[in-house]
Parts: sequence; structure tokens; C-alpha cells
Amino acid sequence: MGRTVLGRGVGLRVGALLVLAVPFHAVAVPVGEPEDVASQEIVQKYLEASRTQQSVLRGGQMEVKMNAKLPRLDKQGVLLALRRISNFGKITYKALGFSGDNMIKNEVIARYLTIDAEGNDAAITPANYKFKYKGLSSRDGRPMYLFQVTPRRKAVGLFRGELWLDAATAMPVRQAGRFVKTPSVFLKKVEFVEDYELQDGVAIPKHFEGTADMRLVGRAELSIEFSNFTRQHAAEEEIANASNR
Repeated sequence: MGRTVLGRGVGLRVGALLVLAVPFHAVAVPVGEPEDVASQEIVQKYLEASRTQQSVLRGGQMEVKMNAKLPRLDKQGVLLALRRISNFGKITYKALGFSGDNMIKNEVIARYLTIDAEGNDAAITPANYKFKYKGLSSRDGRPMYLFQVTPRRKAVGLFRGELWLDAATAMPVRQAGRFVKTPSVFLKKVEFVEDYELQDGVAIPKHFEGTADMRLVGRAELSIEFSNFTRQHAAEEEIANASNR
């Protein structure tokens, strides 16, 4: 499975089952809306940071642990996998192991993997969203810009919610909200929260949670932990060096 663009980040195209549930441990401090020019400068800096982020993520891989549940049916499952992004931005998954109910594997996790790999043109850009500055916040002692983002059209992959930016780098540290259109008639009320951590000044996916109301089976919950980001060429070099020793 593959997709052609990274768009707005690692997990945000899922649209598939996703939950505004993880506390951010930060309180927004409204400071008044800046001048339009200042706000536009922040957004422009974010767009530049996003291009840097995409460049770093391409050619890399991460370990993922997906924990999915269907509470009404008392079913759950866990998938361990490698998530790889090619130099051209295509995403593939290599399953390392699954435990749990096959309904979870086929109806929840498989749907997420398919949509994440296929992707769509849903990047958080002025072409797709209106940006409204909401104030300052902080996280781990770092100042953050908080923006409200509103999609310019109703399309799969677009969401209405919030975008948190690191004030020093303009890298995204959190994206959260509700998708304005679901990719399937079997899904409704899809909500998510996605957190990043800064590594060498670049935002790397850290945690994702989402929920969706699924017809026939009820509420679906999905939690994903991302870890051990590496560049593929670096990993290949390490393997080659180990083989030569």
C-alpha cells in the first residue's frame, strides 16, 4: 500500500476511526489576535517547517504499536508493524505481529492502514484551510502558537479543529479535531488527536488516538504509539557494516 504525498503529517489522513481524548497538559492563554501580517508570517514559517519535516520523514521508518477496540462487542487487538515512507512519499506497512480478534484486524486496523497508505490531498495549507490565531500556550516549558483551522470545503481528510505550533521552529506539536467528511458510509463522527515530539528541531510523530462511530458495531477506538524513527539508508548502512565485520 502506498501514497504519493505526506501532506499534513503522519496520521492525519486516516479519516477512518479516530478521538479527542488525550490531555495536552497545557492551557491556552489568549493574548489577542496579532496583526494580519504577523499571523501570516507565522503561517508562512509553519509551511516552510512542514516542507522540512516532510523531507526528513521521507526515506525513514518507524515502529508502530496499534491498539484497537470495539467496546460494545468487547473485542480488541494489537498490531506491531514497521511504517515506512519512501523517498517519493509512499507509505507501506510491514506487519511484525498481531494478537487479538480478527474482526479488529479486518474492520478497524485494516481500514486505517488502507486509508493512511492511500492518502489524499489534505495538507494543512491556506489552499485547504482558513487559519485563525487563538493565542499562546506552553508545553514542557516551550511557548506554542495556537491556531483554529477551518476547512475551505467539505472533503475527505479535512478536519475542523486546532493546530499547535512550536514558537521557535513553527513545527507542529499537536493537531486535533473532527473530520468534516468520512471516507465511508459505515463511519461517522470521526475525531482524533495527534501529538509530535521535536527531534533535532523536526517534528516526529509520537502518539495518535481516535474514535469513530461505526454502523452495526458501534464505537471504535484506535491508539497508536510511534517510536524509533530512523532513516532507511542509515539503517541499511548499519546492516551492511555489521555484515562486513
